[in-house]
Amino acid sequence: MWVDHAGMTLYTFDKDSGGKSVCNDECAKNWPPLMVKKDDEAPKDKWTHVTRDDGSMQWAYDGKPLYTFIKDKKAGDKTGDGVKDVWHIAKP
Repeated sequence: MWVDHAGMTLYTFDKDSGGKSVCNDECAKNWPPLMVKKDDEAPKDKWTHVTRDDGSMQWAYDGKPLYTFIKDKKAGDKTGDGVKDVWHIAKP
């Protein structure tokens, strides 16, 4: 499974499509997007950047924007997998 730099599980959202995130506002508070930081490496292979509605950049893999989950408290937690049947652990 994919994890962020802190070892937190990354997730995909079934309602995202066409390389665009539809998880904004309250959704993004519960499912924080994996944001592109100024010093991040350029995208390569299937890793890409997608532009969010507010103009910020989010990481995506194979066109699917990536998120963490607010209820995951420590590295290795996977409490978001299967939530509402639309959130899934991101896997290569």
